[in-house]
This record gives sequence, structure tokens and C-alpha cells, in this order.
Amino acid sequence: MNAQGNILFCGVGGQGILLASELTAHALLAKGFDAKKSEVHGMAQRGGSVEAHLRYGKKVYSPLIELGRADILVAFEMLEAARYLPYLHKDSVVVVNTQKLPPPSVALGKAAYPDTVLDELGSRGLAVKAVDAFAAAQELGELKTVNVVMVGALSAFLGLEEALFLEVIDRTVKAAFREVNKKAFHAGRVAVAQ
Repeated sequence: MNAQGNILFCGVGGQGILLASELTAHALLAKGFDAKKSEVHGMAQRGGSVEAHLRYGKKVYSPLIELGRADILVAFEMLEAARYLPYLHKDSVVVVNTQKLPPPSVALGKAAYPDTVLDELGSRGLAVKAVDAFAAAQELGELKTVNVVMVGALSAFLGLEEALFLEVIDRTVKAAFREVNKKAFHAGRVAVAQ
């Protein structure tokens, strides 16, 4: 695991991005890192963009990630992955959910959803791992776990022990949803391994 890093979470309102960044931050803290987090909600209540910056290391002074400095982008929606390309550098890893949530312009028929988002990410030489987190959550019978599937996928690139995340889920998630979230986390790790 790197001694320091910058993780950018992005997607649209309602996808659970804030919980995903919270779980990851707590796991990093449990490993002994200093971690700082910041969220930008934007028009989240209307399906607008949401982002969460998470920086970790021996000592972190600011939570905000500068352009070109994100080591890992966790995109909960494919088009949002493209929106945050300026934050990436040549060695960045992109963990992207293959789910498509059309923005208003597409939903209204004023634009088309591009079919080439994954190709565009790959053409830039980035390490791209596509995960069908929606299908994994659907298989578990709880669509609200898409975010934890994505955390599971992300965890494979952090080098943190799975047990750290499971302990964080135990401490953070309501009792009624703990087991399904643990299964979702595991499903994300399996998806990346395939």
C-alpha cells in the first residue's frame, strides 16, 4: 500500500457516495493513516453531480485534491468518470460502475448518452476497472448497496485488509443492513478479481 494517496469519488445524488467515502476514510484511519475528507454536494437532490475528496498519508493538511493529483477515481456512473478526467494523472486507476444514469439533457432527448466512455478512459492509458455494481447489488436483493460494492472494488487497489472494512461496516451501518453491506463489499472485491 502507498504511504499516501488521493481518492476522488464521483457520481450523482442518491448513489451513496458520501457513505462510500466515509467507510473508506474510517478504514484508512483504522490502519493508522491520517485521512481528511471533503464533499461537494452540488445539485445532489436533483440528480446532480456529487464528489468526495479523500486524502490519506502520514500527515494530511488539506482534504481537497488538486487537478492532476487523484491516484484513484471511484466513479459511480460512467459519464461522471469522464467529467473528472482533469483530476487524473498518467498512473491513475479508475474504478467505474458501468451503470448509466442519463443527465437531464439526455433524459429530455436534447443529447445522446455517449457509448464510448470506457473506450475514452482506456485510450488515455489509464488503468480502468469496470464494475457492474448495479447487477451485484441487484443479485443481493438490495439496490442501495451499489455504493458498498464500489467500496469493495476500490479496496482491492488500496491494499487494506478486508477485515478493516468489515469492522467499519459493523460500526457505521445500521444493524438491519450490516450483513447485506458486508456481502456487497465482498461482491465488489470479487468483481475486481475477475
